[in-house]
This record gives sequence, C-alpha cells and structure tokens, in this order.
Amino acid sequence: MNGMTRMMAGAVVALSFGVASGATMDPNDVPLINRSVLFGNPDRASPQLSPDGTMLAFIAPVEVEPAKSVLNVWVGPSNDPNAAKPVTNDTNRGIRQFFWAFNNTHIVYLQDKGGDENWRAYSVDLKNGNAERDLTPFEGVRAEIEAVSRHFPDEIIVGLNNRNPQFHDLHRLNITTGEMALLVQNDGFSGYVVDDQFVPRFAVRFGPDGGNEWLRVKPGGETEEWDKVPMEDTLTTQPIGFDKSGKFAYAIDSRGRDTGALVKIDTASKEKTLIAEDPKADAGGAMVHPTENTVQAVSFTYDRQRWKILDESIAGDFAYLRTVADGDFSVGSRTLDDKHWIVAYVMDDGPVRYYRYDREAKKATFLFTNRKSIEGLPLAKMRPTVIKSRDDLNLVSYYTLPIWSDTDGDGKPATALPMVLLVHGGPWARDGWGFNAMHQWLANRGYAVLSVNFRGSTGFGKSFINAGNMEWAAKMHDDLIDAVDWAVREGIADPKNVAIMGGSYGGYATLVGLTFTPDKFAAGVDIVGPSNITTLLNTIPPYWAPAIELFKKRVGDHTTEEGRRFLESRSPLAKVGEIKKPLLIGQGANDPRVKQSESDQIVNAMKAKNIPVTYVLYPDEGHGFARPENRTSFNAVAEAFLAQHIGGRYQPIEGDFQGSSITIPAGADQIPGMPSLPKP
Repeated sequence: MNGMTRMMAGAVVALSFGVASGATMDPNDVPLINRSVLFGNPDRASPQLSPDGTMLAFIAPVEVEPAKSVLNVWVGPSNDPNAAKPVTNDTNRGIRQFFWAFNNTHIVYLQDKGGDENWRAYSVDLKNGNAERDLTPFEGVRAEIEAVSRHFPDEIIVGLNNRNPQFHDLHRLNITTGEMALLVQNDGFSGYVVDDQFVPRFAVRFGPDGGNEWLRVKPGGETEEWDKVPMEDTLTTQPIGFDKSGKFAYAIDSRGRDTGALVKIDTASKEKTLIAEDPKADAGGAMVHPTENTVQAVSFTYDRQRWKILDESIAGDFAYLRTVADGDFSVGSRTLDDKHWIVAYVMDDGPVRYYRYDREAKKATFLFTNRKSIEGLPLAKMRPTVIKSRDDLNLVSYYTLPIWSDTDGDGKPATALPMVLLVHGGPWARDGWGFNAMHQWLANRGYAVLSVNFRGSTGFGKSFINAGNMEWAAKMHDDLIDAVDWAVREGIADPKNVAIMGGSYGGYATLVGLTFTPDKFAAGVDIVGPSNITTLLNTIPPYWAPAIELFKKRVGDHTTEEGRRFLESRSPLAKVGEIKKPLLIGQGANDPRVKQSESDQIVNAMKAKNIPVTYVLYPDEGHGFARPENRTSFNAVAEAFLAQHIGGRYQPIEGDFQGSSITIPAGADQIPGMPSLPKP
C-alpha cells in the first residue's frame, strides 16, 4: 500500500534522522518516503554462490523499456558482483525463484503466467550463450522442484500434475537436454521425500481424520505404512530429509510435546533421537552441511531469531559473524567445499546486507544491500511485544511508530495515533521481526502499525495453532480485537481512528472486522480476501484437494448441510448489511487460491444494498500483486483511502499508475485525487 501527502510531497532525502532523547520532532521535518522506493524492485537480492564458488548469481532489475524494469537473474565473478550481467530475459512479471545447478554451468528458475501459479521450470546454459530451455512446456500444469543432488549435477527431480491435476508425478529431468523420465506415478500422495541418490524414500498423504500418513516407498514404487501423524500435529510435524548414509531421516516432530523439535529417526527401527528443541518456538531454519548432510545449527524464532549450534566446527564462524553487522543473520548459500558462505543480515530499520564470508580467513566481505535507496532514510524501529488474549494466550506481536512520535524511545507516542492493524495471511503463517515495507510506509505516513500473531499462527507450537481450529471470525478475531484494545490502553492507538488491513486470510479478517465488529474499525483494506468460506473451499486449486480433510477439521466442513450453515455463520458475505465503514478491495483476476469471485460477490452484494465500496482489479495478477507497477498503483489508492478516513499523511497519486494494469470497476470516485480510468 502507499501514500499521498497532506504536506507537500517533497523529494526523498537520504539523511540521518536520529533524535536526542527528550527532544521533539515536527512531522513536517520528516520527508515522505516515496512509494516506489519501498515497493519497487530491489536493487539486488537473493545472492547465491555457484557450487564451486567461482561465480555469484543474484536477482536484479533489467530495464526492458523506458521506465519499466523487470527482475532477472544476473551472474558474475563471485568476488566482483559489479561485473555481473543478466543471463535471463523475462520482460513481464520478473523472476523470483532460481538456483544453481550442481554442474556450475546452468541456472534453473521458475515462472508462472499472470499469477496463476502454474509454474514452469526453465534452465539457462551459461556456457552456451545463456541459451534458455523450457523444461516443462505444459499448459495449465504446475511444476514443483522436488529434489536436487550433487551426485547428479545435470538432473533434478520435478513434480508435474499433467496426468492428474490433484497429484504430482515425479520425473527425473535432465536440465541440459530437457530429457524427462517418469520416476514415480503418484496416485494419492501430497508429497514425497527423496534422498540424495534420487530415490523416493517416503510418501505422505492425508488420512480421513485430517492427519498425515507416512509411507515407506519400496523399490518399484509400492508403498507400505510406516508412521502416522495426528491431525493436531500435522502443521508442526514433517519429514525434511536424510543423513549422508540414508539410514536416518531428519524431521520436525511435535508428537508427545508442544513445539516442533528437530529429531533424527532410524528408518529401520523408527527410534527417534532429539537433536534440538525450544519450549516456546518450533524449529525453523536448519544449516545442513553441503556434503555430509549433518545438521549443524537450528534456528528458533519466538519474537526474534535464535540459533542453536549443534556442530562446534561452526561455533567460531557464528561468533565472528555476530560481530559483522547488526540484525538477525542467516547463511543463504555455501560452496560444496564449505569454504565460502553468503550471509544475509536482516535489520528492522534498513535494507538487508549481504556478505561473502571466507571461512579460512574468518573474513566477511560486504557485497551489497538489497535496497540502496532506503539507506539513510527516516526509517522506524520495529518493537516486539507480547499481548495477552482475553483467555490468557501469549500473542507475539510487532508494532512500529512514526519516528517523530516517540522521541524518548519508550515505545509510546506522545499522543495516541491513528493506527493500522496489519493482519497476516495464511492463517497458518506468522509475522516476524525485520524490515517490513508496509510497516515503514504506514509509520512514515503517521500511523502506528500493529501486526499480531493471533491463534492459528505458526511457529509457537501446536497448542497455539490448534487453538485456532474452527475459530475463523470467532476467537481468532477476538485476538485481533484484544490487540487493538491493548494498543488503546497503552496510549498507542486512537480508538476512533483504527483501520484493519491485510491480504489473503488478512483480507478475510478485514471483511470480518467490518461485518462482525462494525463499530471497531474506521476503515478496511482487503487484498485478495475470501468473503464466503464455502465458495472458497469449493474453488481451491486441484492440487490442494488432497488436503481437504485438514481444511474440514481446521476451518469447517463445506460438504455437509450442517457444515455449510456453520461456515455461513463465519462468512462476511452473510453479514454484508452490517458494513457501515469505508472498504477498499484489491484483487488479482488470475488468483488460483482466492478466486476473483470472492471479491466480486461481496462487491455486488454491497452494491445491491447501496453500500459504498471501492474495488481495484488487476487482470494480470494472482494471489497478491507481483509487478511493482501494480503494487505501487494499489498502494497509491490505499494511501489516499487511509488518509481520507483515518487522517494520515499522503503522497499524491500523480504518475503512480504508469505501467500498471489497474482497473477500478467500482468506487473510483471515492478516492481523492484519483485519475480517471476506463471501466473494464
């Protein structure tokens, strides 16, 4: 989202805006940060070393026409990123997912069309003039990379649902020739776990109770029952790989405990050995040795990331890396000889910093930041806090204040502020600490911003997740209300000027906020949010169908009359007549998860009742807005909308629709400064 300004929209000035304790600051002295700076393409991101360490690849924009840049993969010498050149030629959506092949000569990347999430895999031959090959040239088919291995540098295992849209068959695919051979025909599994020898070892499927069944794959592809995971543990228990010998499997496992711990399982005896655990947080990222397949460190994130070191051989490396830069760090790429790492440092008030680390010399060399244009701008700190729900759950939350409002640094503004409650999607996901463009944008416009890990969020153990079962629009929403009430009590939020905003589940929560608690919020911004849970579940992508029992247990059963009545009682569409506060809706026409019909039907229902609504629709987007021109245009609309209804600063829309496919089927006249657009 983005802004327009009640002050003059001046140029962005790269200065330091530190304030002495006890000093006062006039918001007029803090320039507006341009939307394109926060929501445009990064300068350079996702750096990866080639397996032999000689080359560095990263994502960066390429100007494809005047005033239009598109993210592509660049490759150059590992010690000189400035010498890199683009090796791909995407001219539309931009590439966001890529990796090095183990042959050191090929890049593999994924791309879809218009946000439909039917990913195709492509390879680029760096030694043959960057020749590109479409490895999965199938219309309406979703390719998923299932395995890569140093033992087969020219091959990958790819899953394709071209035979049956619900299930992905495994294929062995040569990235240099495009030759493909069927490895396993999948007749009922949600996924496979493949070892380094490209042998499928386990298959996973959903049982009739919503739990998981793990099956051992025999030679020839037949399966036999091996283990079961109750429904309550499915989101905190999953196999993740094998050790070098293949005799032991690694898994995250919450059975018999609350949080997901890292365990090692003897595949013959099924005996489990605990490797790493945390009583408050599930195991998150793991550092695995590139050739030995040993887990060397595991991260746990409650409010901030914490690493538990398991292999003393990297203890000195971690000790040194903690001195290099502030923020939370992670190792994103390693050479096969393990002599060089790419290390990323995440800050809350600055760009991600990337370093090339030489282990033998114990020296980290700075490469670049992902957004040089935000360096030195008036960015705000993000504060972690724990809010108690009405039934005593701990809601790990994060809030950000305008830098002029908290000059003594106590986390409280001098006076209560208009606030935006920013709700994450999923709902089986979480908010975390670090640079958040939405937080920075809204705080710069004068809002307090609050993100809440409501029950059902992941990362805090299975009890917290399961507390959200069957609680859409009920206790999950209560947690959001409790967080708003906390912000009011703490003097952070002005209760008369609180907006709710979010995407996917967060969009649904926005609609719930305006229908179930219509007096709580002054406005709402819904991005790709479902309005009717029954129609949502009836239109999920076919490859989600195997998980439908899980949805029934955690959300509600759309296949029975009683279940549909329950889901209707939790659907904003059924209470549309309660809406009395302004609503802005954003939608991608190609969204495979939350279909356009979810937004269409609530817009039409509001029109039928003469309730004003502004509806922004993108014909070339899916579940969220990937193209920076579209992100910027929607944020321009949202910023004007919020400024009008809860009183923040804003940056005029001016040229922010340039290059965007934006259409506004309804309510364009309700946005101040809106350029005239033809209706679709």
